[in-house]
Amino acid sequence: MRIKRPLIGVICDRRNVGPHPFHMVGEKYLTAIVHGAGCYPVAVPVLGEEFDVGEILARVDGLLLTGSPSNVEPKHYDGTPSRPGTMHDPERDQVAFTLIPAAVKAGLPLIATCRGFQEMNVSFGGTLYQHVHEAEGRNDHREDKGAELDIQYAPAHYVRFTPGGLLERLSGHHEAKVNSLHSQGVEVLADALDVEATAPDGLVEAFVVRDSPGFTLAMQWHPEWKVRENKLSMAIFQAFGEAARRYRAG
Repeated sequence: MRIKRPLIGVICDRRNVGPHPFHMVGEKYLTAIVHGAGCYPVAVPVLGEEFDVGEILARVDGLLLTGSPSNVEPKHYDGTPSRPGTMHDPERDQVAFTLIPAAVKAGLPLIATCRGFQEMNVSFGGTLYQHVHEAEGRNDHREDKGAELDIQYAPAHYVRFTPGGLLERLSGHHEAKVNSLHSQGVEVLADALDVEATAPDGLVEAFVVRDSPGFTLAMQWHPEWKVRENKLSMAIFQAFGEAARRYRAG
């Protein structure tokens, strides 16, 4: 049977549930691909040495790097060691930092949110704030973890789009109000990346890969959350889906 919709690879987290390791993906990312992009999601496990990047990329038409409770290990950007209790996912780090440059080089459409946004910056040589709210001149971008999800994911602050950039073209506006659920963020943006949006405190909130042969867009916020209820989120995922369809068509 011929598959008509593009297939989007979605990177997994590796976490223990009881004594067993699981490779898992949040449902909100899967539904955003189906309802927003009009594509089919497929989970990409993070199996390290057993993971063949070339074979994976040859079978998908796009790649989504999700958010996660875990953080990129600071050794990947020469940062100071994480504080005790920080959640890491070294298996995901290994796979993400192999996937990202290969996908961009191949022109595979790529979209990234939250941790995925941070992975992309680190992959290209950028650095991260480990605690944005403690950095001079930066605001507190964290959510209230005790609140209901609809409150946690509610619009929290405006981001200003780069004039003439991708987000301004997709939205038809100069700015938009987005959610904010992160304690880490871009400290130094990698040279290969171009800013697409900034927060009121100047923190980079979105970027694209300059001179990439394919569609790229990375955002610190979560456009996947209830994607059909947000015009900007729908515009983003629809553009990603269109890019995947063009890629699939060759």
